[in-house]
Amino acid sequence: MKYINLIIFDLDGTLVDSRDDIANAVNFTLKKIGLKEKSISEISSYIGTGIEDLIGKSLGNKQEVLLTNALSVFEKYYRKHSTDNSVLYPNVKEILEYFKNKRKVIVTNRNYGFALIALNKLGIYDYFEHVVGGDDIGCMKPSSCPLDRSMYRLNANKEEAIIVGDMDIDIVAGKRAGITTCGVTYGIGKKEDIIKAKPDFIIDDIIDLKNIIH
Repeated sequence: MKYINLIIFDLDGTLVDSRDDIANAVNFTLKKIGLKEKSISEISSYIGTGIEDLIGKSLGNKQEVLLTNALSVFEKYYRKHSTDNSVLYPNVKEILEYFKNKRKVIVTNRNYGFALIALNKLGIYDYFEHVVGGDDIGCMKPSSCPLDRSMYRLNANKEEAIIVGDMDIDIVAGKRAGITTCGVTYGIGKKEDIIKAKPDFIIDDIIDLKNIIH
């Protein structure tokens, strides 16, 4: 076990299962601009690197012409429907409560405003001291930038920080920031990508953080 005072959580695929709502918003957007809808699994493979990348990949070779309009349609729809079907993964509330005396932040590539909606609607916003969204394209995971900024703001010790995420970009960002890394296998990211990224810890259930952090 390792003494940790700051837990940096990813959001989508780590705390919140948001696949259906994101896929519905993407398909609404595609339909609205006259393109064919895509499967949830295909759209899920585009999640993790921000809205612009998500929509760009969903549009494929049509993206140059349609991207601005598609982003506008997506954001308008998603703002109203971002938590229609989204749920917390099993044991998320329990682990946040268990570590209520630890400092906790969210670092996500989801836009800040959408992150706040999800955290508030799902009743976990108050557990976090700070939320970093993916609004600044130049400061998103897998860069260490959002982690560095967050730790600087909180005056946190790198030796006592851990990032918990479901994608290889979370692990890469954590390694670049020089902190402990933990990959979860139940989320949106692929398990093989997590294994390949070689985090310090890999868990199949978020409750297992109890066995890592003290």
